[in-house]
Order: sequence, then structure tokens, then C-alpha cells
Amino acid sequence: MAAVPPSLAPFWQRFAATRGGVDPARFHEAFAFGDSEPLARELATLVLDGAKRATAGSVWSFEHRGLRLPAPGDLSIVTTWGGEPLCVIETIEAVVRSFDEVTADFAAAEGEGDGSLASWREGHRRYFTRECERSGRTFSEDMPVLCERFEVVYREPGDA
Repeated sequence: MAAVPPSLAPFWQRFAATRGGVDPARFHEAFAFGDSEPLARELATLVLDGAKRATAGSVWSFEHRGLRLPAPGDLSIVTTWGGEPLCVIETIEAVVRSFDEVTADFAAAEGEGDGSLASWREGHRRYFTRECERSGRTFSEDMPVLCERFEVVYREPGDA
């Protein structure tokens, strides 16, 4: 079971208090989207604006990091690139598909680019190529991709 990082514990406790408590076993991870500060900022803005309701990750990357795949009901803290908490998301759906089987509906739910499947494939081909290199793998059209849908369940009071 993953533990909430100590630096994020006060944020998690404020979230849990709004729910009358939360089972700590539901915590999955704390993370920033993307693999660079500009991308993390862009994707976090899409999440906070409600445009991004899904994310995709290489199954190989989860394995490389020793992290289990998220499952429905899991809660994660989205952070800035520097580790400051932005919101808590709840996993609604988690399905593994090959890269070439990701649907247009899922691509649109990711809320990136122009929302089309073609745009999703172009951007994610580049991203997954980088991600694969970090885990000693090679991108392929049939690589396993975790397609996760989520909803924002907590933001600090006063955050627009």
C-alpha cells in the first residue's frame, strides 16, 4: 500500500476531513502530469479547468517504477512539477489497451490538442517514445497503454 508523502499529508488530511474520513488504502500516488515542467503545467490546467478527464500511461512505466496500475476508486494527488498539491482525483475507469486500439472517445476525454484521435496519437507517440526509453523499452503501436478516466473530487476551498 502506498503512503501519502509527508509533505502532502496536510493537504490529504484537509481532503479527508471534507469526506468525514477516507480509507488510506484508497491512496494510489502523488504525481505531476507529463515529463517536463511546461507539460505538467499545461496538463494540470486542463484538469483544473475540467477539460481533461482522462489520462494514458505506458503499462511498462508503471512496472518500471514498481507501481501497481490504478483501479476504480483509487485516489491520487495531482501536483505541480515542484510537488505542490493541486487536487485529488478519483479513478473512475482503468482499462489496458494497445496504443493502436485507443478510441476517439478516450482521446477526446484526455482534452489535449484538438481533441481528435489523430492529434492524440501524434502527441502520445512522442510522449510514449520518451517514456519507453526511460524504462528500457521501445515504443510500438501494440504496446500496452493504461487508459484511465478520472474525476476531480477535491480542490482547496477558494481555488477557482
